[in-house]
Amino acid sequence: MSGTLTLVIGGAASGKSAFAENLIVQSQKTRIYIATARVLDDEMGEKVQRHKDMRGDGWDTFETPLAPETVLRDRSANEAVLLDCATMWLMNHLMDETDRDLAEGNLINALISSEAECVVVTNELGLGIVPADPLSRAFRQAQGELNQQLAAHADRVVNIVAGLPSVLKGTL
Repeated sequence: MSGTLTLVIGGAASGKSAFAENLIVQSQKTRIYIATARVLDDEMGEKVQRHKDMRGDGWDTFETPLAPETVLRDRSANEAVLLDCATMWLMNHLMDETDRDLAEGNLINALISSEAECVVVTNELGLGIVPADPLSRAFRQAQGELNQQLAAHADRVVNIVAGLPSVLKGTL
């Protein structure tokens, strides 16, 4: 039997990671953190450190920028997994020019078949202006499509705006 899947979606700095972390802590299960960000500059390094400090101790962390399914496969029902975030994961695949359809299929299958309770953080990019350059428009399109797939398979979808949750699917 697989665990539940929650998608936490919102804009940049909306409070989605803090909300998602709290869901994991409230589960009272063993906390697993799957980090997808690559630290390519000082600013990203500082952001990653802020997230680590915010989480605190008590998390088993796996840094997997391309293949979180390798971690998800080995999870059990007494664990709660936070994947933070699907947007950075997608960016990594676009930058590496991998087979996106294959990667998304692997991720979705791992999430829906995992025995653990899974929470995925993702960014909503479609509420702003249309980007001026083709690469940014392609990324926004790919992110929107990924979010739709994740939401379709999720038991619960929560939109975070200004730190406030709004349930789009399921219940809290």
